[in-house]
Amino acid sequence: MSLMTLTERLMPHLLLAPILLPMLTAALMLTLGEKYQRTKLLMNISSCLIGLVIAMALVKWSNQDGMATSMSVYLSGNWAAPFGIVLVLDRLSALMLLTTSVVALCAVVYSGARWHRVGVHFHPLFQFQMMGLAGAFLTGDLFNLFVFFEIMLAASYGLLLHGSGKSRVQHGLHYIAINLAASSLFLIGVSMLYGITGTLNMADLARIIPSVSSADRGLLHTAAGILATAFLIKAAVWPLNFWLVPAYGSATAPVGAIFALMTKVGIYTIVRLWTLMFSSEAGPSAHFGSAWLILGGLATMLYAGISILGTQRLGYVAGYAAILSAGTLLAAAGFGQNLMTSALLYYMPSSTLAVAALFLITDLIERWRTTDGANVRFEDEEAPFLTAELLPREGLNLDEDEEVLIGRAIPAAMAFLGLSFMVSTLVISGLPPLSGFIGKFAMLSALLNPLGLGSSAGTQIGWLGWSFMAILIGTGLMALTALVRIGIREFWSSISRNTPELKVIEGLPLAILLGCCILMVTHGASVMRFTQRAADNLHSPGNYIRAVLETSPKPSPTSKPVGAPDIPTVLPETGFELAPQAPTAGGTQP
Repeated sequence: MSLMTLTERLMPHLLLAPILLPMLTAALMLTLGEKYQRTKLLMNISSCLIGLVIAMALVKWSNQDGMATSMSVYLSGNWAAPFGIVLVLDRLSALMLLTTSVVALCAVVYSGARWHRVGVHFHPLFQFQMMGLAGAFLTGDLFNLFVFFEIMLAASYGLLLHGSGKSRVQHGLHYIAINLAASSLFLIGVSMLYGITGTLNMADLARIIPSVSSADRGLLHTAAGILATAFLIKAAVWPLNFWLVPAYGSATAPVGAIFALMTKVGIYTIVRLWTLMFSSEAGPSAHFGSAWLILGGLATMLYAGISILGTQRLGYVAGYAAILSAGTLLAAAGFGQNLMTSALLYYMPSSTLAVAALFLITDLIERWRTTDGANVRFEDEEAPFLTAELLPREGLNLDEDEEVLIGRAIPAAMAFLGLSFMVSTLVISGLPPLSGFIGKFAMLSALLNPLGLGSSAGTQIGWLGWSFMAILIGTGLMALTALVRIGIREFWSSISRNTPELKVIEGLPLAILLGCCILMVTHGASVMRFTQRAADNLHSPGNYIRAVLETSPKPSPTSKPVGAPDIPTVLPETGFELAPQAPTAGGTQP
């Protein structure tokens, strides 16, 4: 039986699996004591691996050939929208589920080397984090979006503090405080939207917003602005992102890798709600706030680019890279173009995988640095290749005549670590030939040719477009400069450094994360076709609205078909009540 056939048989109930699987796994882990860490690790890896297979099946299902708007809707409790809880799968949510599954599997495998043992309840918290992320990507109403956000955040509080220590506790409290404030804004915005529209179902909101009276239009935009502020905090927009870098930098490596997804949840929510509620079909509210999204994204990109140049801490570089990615996606989303949205959807998983890999590489480099007793460190103003008298140090291959040092073999662990750092640098800075370059090039192409290549003569992109182009290229160069500087310092200018220790369980996640970035290049045409279809669906909200609101509950097996005779439920002679019976194949009752 093929994967597609099995998926078809299980749909739409398979939509529940990304939520139920981690929930049940976490509940089972909580029944085991802390002495069963190895068992919990195997359970965690198995759950993430099964989740990855399910995500791949859902991606394939959402991208069936010949179906431009393939969507699946699950009515929880068999209640029709907008009254019941609705789960919705389309190409965007399937893409986010797949990205989450890949990063989660790599993070939990990496944690098996040592990090999962430095605190309690790591594995249950990790699974609850997966539950919250999956629910946020699949839910179809704002109330349950808030519920899954809180599940995700509650788990992230424990994961951030995992391993304890002064730095984690200090920055963890800042992280908790700012996210609690964002949750309060979320509730305020949701309450105002419900008071205006009378619904929290996303599809129903998109249907009602064009018909909101002009007297309530200002209040509607205020509610949307408050709600957007909550999402922008989670998306790490400037100036609301002061908490992110210290918090992410102090987290353990696998937690930092999974936190690379957290900012993308805010970006996903903004893209989803903005294209639904304020699309070109939203009447007077069409494209509300688009300029603010672009300006916020540009400011975030500039802040991240300047900060990544100014920091000397490798852990902070990974955090600023996450902010740079989020700002790029936010600015691109604000233009509201199909081609631009397709490009950002290609760039989003690529940058997420690279940033997650950089968090893991940072941990390996820091361990290599601190455990190497023979390593000599230099201050920034010193020249590592020269003595105090500015003469070449003995033993360094600075001269071509020192033939004895030419051809020295590089240890495999060091070579792998260096190549991994180089690949993540190329993706984050957007240099060819990797996926970061393709994503940024697609954004610039869409910006200059909004109607398609060769079809935009006379179209002006405006000062916002030119600003985005300049900042996109400039911040890429800033990131490249900062990462190359760190690479030279860590891999080239160290004296008598021992070979790093690298376990297979640590190298395999790096190979998977960066290998996926390479696969996005080798299969770039297929991925771009997928993201283009996803973008087309996002900018045609009528498809989403019809799919959700026109899905009917399943009929009860005991319901009476139309035209069947009424059957008395009480026998006149005895007063006994008869249980209702299902009709026979012929449609009559015995």
